[in-house]
Amino acid sequence: MERLIEKAEILMEALPYITKFRGKTFVVKYGGNAMAKNDLRVAFAQDILMLKYLGINPVIVHGGGPQIGEYLKKMGLESRFIGGLRVTPKETMDVVEMVLGGLVNKSIVMLINRYAGGHVRAVGLTGKDGGLIRAKKLDAEEYFREMGNFRPTELLDLGHVGEVEYVDTQILKHLEEDNYIPVIAPVGFDGDGNAYNINADFVASSVAGALKAEKVMFLTDIEGLKDSEGNVISSLRTEDIVKMIENGVITGGMIPKVKAAVEALENGVKKAHILDGRIPHCILLEIFTTEGVGTEIVKGE
Repeated sequence: MERLIEKAEILMEALPYITKFRGKTFVVKYGGNAMAKNDLRVAFAQDILMLKYLGINPVIVHGGGPQIGEYLKKMGLESRFIGGLRVTPKETMDVVEMVLGGLVNKSIVMLINRYAGGHVRAVGLTGKDGGLIRAKKLDAEEYFREMGNFRPTELLDLGHVGEVEYVDTQILKHLEEDNYIPVIAPVGFDGDGNAYNINADFVASSVAGALKAEKVMFLTDIEGLKDSEGNVISSLRTEDIVKMIENGVITGGMIPKVKAAVEALENGVKKAHILDGRIPHCILLEIFTTEGVGTEIVKGE
């Protein structure tokens, strides 16, 4: 009986959050270990479906770097990186689009649909579908300066690496009305029809901003953002993020992620979350419990 009462108490703890977030949109950047391990993949799919059944509208943006590298190797193509970005000539872009928009995207869609009930379904998209993500070639020099990782000019032609110009949310709104869960591969296109490989963190940020989402959540392989002494920080403001980058507390590959979070907040998203995707059901734990499992970021004054 005590276990049953404990379960009831857990549900009651979640009730205020369910009431608060019903009808809201959450954008989730899916990647890292949460995509690599089967038990975490299943937990992720279950979390997303739980949100949908509770009346929350999840939108997923996924990565797929390891899968791209694996297929490039099979095809005898080199994987080359500059400052954490994959150099993407035309022949590599063809593989990137095939892997992200095909193999990875459809595997996520099928996983969610395997656990879904009859009236909820996931559907896969790339930025080309419905004109969802208009992109342009990344200004690499400016990007590396912003990330504190400047490279000499002769190394800055990254090929088909892009950045988001704008997001047309019409197709996402139609899917929401028809009870679908959008799963977006981070491939955009320009006015000439050229495809671009875009950092999935910034795609998630741009989609969240365009939808004026309640939350954007980034699944990572860390416990959360830490202070200079290595302690996880449960909540931060955007100005704290700027100072932590300036002081070298946030470094390397985490800089683009937190900058994407800050960008989303500046574009109208209420909260951003850096979650430990290695924890099963991290999304539910962050949203529906008082403790959470990562770091939340809110816009400063």
